[in-house]
Amino acid sequence: MQPMNNASSHPLKKILENRIAIIDGAMGTTIRTYGMKEKDIRGERFKDAPKDLLNNGDIFSLTQPEMICDIHRRFLEAGADIIETNTFGATSITQSEFFVDDPREHGGRKDPEFYQKIIDDRMLVDLAHEINEQSARQCREWADRVGNATGRQRFVAGAIGPLTVSLSNSPDADDPGFRVVTFDQVKTAYAQQVRALIAGGSDLLLVETIFDSLNAKAALVAIREVFDEDGYTAKKTELPVMISAAVGRGGETLISAQTTEAFWNAVEHVRPLSVGLNCSLGPDLMYPFLEELSEKADVAISCYPNAGLPNPLSETGFDLGPDDMARFLGDFARGGLINIAGGCCGNTPEHIAAIAKALEGKAPRKLGQIEVAA
Repeated sequence: MQPMNNASSHPLKKILENRIAIIDGAMGTTIRTYGMKEKDIRGERFKDAPKDLLNNGDIFSLTQPEMICDIHRRFLEAGADIIETNTFGATSITQSEFFVDDPREHGGRKDPEFYQKIIDDRMLVDLAHEINEQSARQCREWADRVGNATGRQRFVAGAIGPLTVSLSNSPDADDPGFRVVTFDQVKTAYAQQVRALIAGGSDLLLVETIFDSLNAKAALVAIREVFDEDGYTAKKTELPVMISAAVGRGGETLISAQTTEAFWNAVEHVRPLSVGLNCSLGPDLMYPFLEELSEKADVAISCYPNAGLPNPLSETGFDLGPDDMARFLGDFARGGLINIAGGCCGNTPEHIAAIAKALEGKAPRKLGQIEVAA
């Protein structure tokens, strides 16, 4: 697979050489502070949907756009240079969980035949496209609005999540070779998402919260194929790609179980704008794995951890408050480990504001002589 080829000249690359850029926090956590109910996410359009939708936060971009835009505004005003589209689960595959009967409830099983029908389902394909394009447009509007008002360019990252299916593992202990979905099916779903994110005005593509490296590989192949098929190499500028993995306490990706170093080796050839870690762990547990990645990778390093461990008694559902996250991310900066910093689950605009303040004036990790293939 060819490398992505314009990261070296992208304006964000120049920012990363001079200061630590800030990425936003948790969309889901922040949505919950608005007290939305099932009827709010359904609106008129999805009032007759057969399944509960409240955990399908991407749909809010269609039914409650004012709230989603308000969240983007708050993260931008908190100091975010990069805001993510509300599209973590906006593929036909993931959306099918909310709109298609589960065959396992009727004695069947999910398998490639089932997912081929999902990939070919016009309603799901169109819905996924609409969510991605509209979410990107919402981000674009507010990134430009706040950027123009402050004189500081802001960037839209098209968020590409990990899916609800795995290419690396079988769900059937008696049939370890079985996979519910094929590589080409996953690649097709991701390609549909990528095209819509680009159509909506994304500046970057962020393959994030990688539990399964093979799923991520399918997303990266999809991006490459979209660029090639849609004439980006010859006629249009390719979007830089950011890659971020979720690791467990041992430092391995959670499904495919690659070590941090092995994960980097698996994606290095893409020559992304950045590689990093997010979600899964709080910042205290993430430090040694981030340190290892920083030593191995020769591109910018990103880190946006969870706000500690889940805590249902906490206001945000996680242990760490804004000051705590600011202290930990400040430690990462003093260790010379990061070029991009922010927060994942449990991080509100208040967390991001504290992180941005703590990192202001802190030197970014030195990028060195990085040669991005042209």
